[in-house]
Amino acid sequence: MNPSIGQWLIQARDSLASGCSESPALDAEVILACALRKSRAWVLAHRSDEMEEDVLGRIAPMLARRMQGVPIAYITGFREFWSMPIKVTPDVLIPRPETELLVESALDVLPKGPVSLLDLGTGSGAIALALARERPDATLLAVDRSKAALKIAQANAKAQGIETIRFLESDWFAAIHSHDFDLVVANPPYVDGDDSALDGEVRYEPREALVAADEGLAEIRRIVAESPRFLGSGGWLVVEHGCSHGRQVSGLFAEAGMDDIAVLQDLAGLDRVTRGRIGIG
Repeated sequence: MNPSIGQWLIQARDSLASGCSESPALDAEVILACALRKSRAWVLAHRSDEMEEDVLGRIAPMLARRMQGVPIAYITGFREFWSMPIKVTPDVLIPRPETELLVESALDVLPKGPVSLLDLGTGSGAIALALARERPDATLLAVDRSKAALKIAQANAKAQGIETIRFLESDWFAAIHSHDFDLVVANPPYVDGDDSALDGEVRYEPREALVAADEGLAEIRRIVAESPRFLGSGGWLVVEHGCSHGRQVSGLFAEAGMDDIAVLQDLAGLDRVTRGRIGIG
């Protein structure tokens, strides 16, 4: 006789608890809900139901991958961001809750009326999609150097029914010819190559989207230095960075001649986003 849903959840939770998972019960529920194509609420309401053989067959490799440390989002294929299900694969970073601060910070400074926005290194497209959802009057260009990432971002835009984003293959500003954006946002690689965090689950994520030279600051330096040429008068640059980078990044903004520079903290009270704008000429 096959185990019930409740029995399987207990077994999976115990297995995950002895492995890499910090939330074994939640992970077990999410994996089973994905395999059953049901919600977690449905799973919890049907604990007494017997597990079907084909479900057990589908779920075994999913559980095994999680026990190996594969992020849950890569197993289910989705991560929620800005109340949207965002498709993810190992070709893109998994959107983080703290990156919603980047979106909030950008929305805070955008003027009313039609605006032109640029998302550098769009990855899954999560940031661009959030901005497009909140500002349907905006024209938005999202770029990435990875063809694979752009395909995922385009699929996410289609799934959300958002048609106001244009996608372009570009190494930061390299293929961009517009020079009057009202806002440039970026969540670039900012992890130092020697950071011990790279030994955890993030080892499954694309390293080129995580790691930067110069103690994690190399790509940020490049973006901040080049952005003034692409911003219109009074245009804003908003950048996510490491929690130890606030002072250095705000210094780079000052060197680039920006005004109204602010370093913003995430929910944990850590420096996470810096923004500034070009003076109004």
